[in-house]
Amino acid sequence: MEITPLVERGRQMIQSYGGGGFVIAGERRTGSVLVFPDRTMPWAVREFAELAAPELVEATAAAAIELLIVGSGGSAEPASPALRAALREAGIAVDVMATGAACRTFNVLLAEDRRLAAALIAVD
Repeated sequence: MEITPLVERGRQMIQSYGGGGFVIAGERRTGSVLVFPDRTMPWAVREFAELAAPELVEATAAAAIELLIVGSGGSAEPASPALRAALREAGIAVDVMATGAACRTFNVLLAEDRRLAAALIAVD
């Protein structure tokens, strides 16, 4: 689904999602991804049940973010207390929502120059 036609130079705006991947800053990405304001990386998680707090904290803590948006797939899932606690200890707030909502929220907050990242599980 197309969500924004605007791609700011150097910014990782999410243009569309679905079909098992994403279009981010004009580049098609297959599978799940970790998106930071300045880069996008593959993420091996294929479903929400695979999400592991230590690995997610390790992948995001070095990026000096204040908020992590997790796109949990086709529907919203609650974040586990362990995930919330691990991220809070690293100084990162977390918000979990369906992947589509996470993509839209990431774009809005990125446009506001927030220090954030998104962990997005791909949807069909």
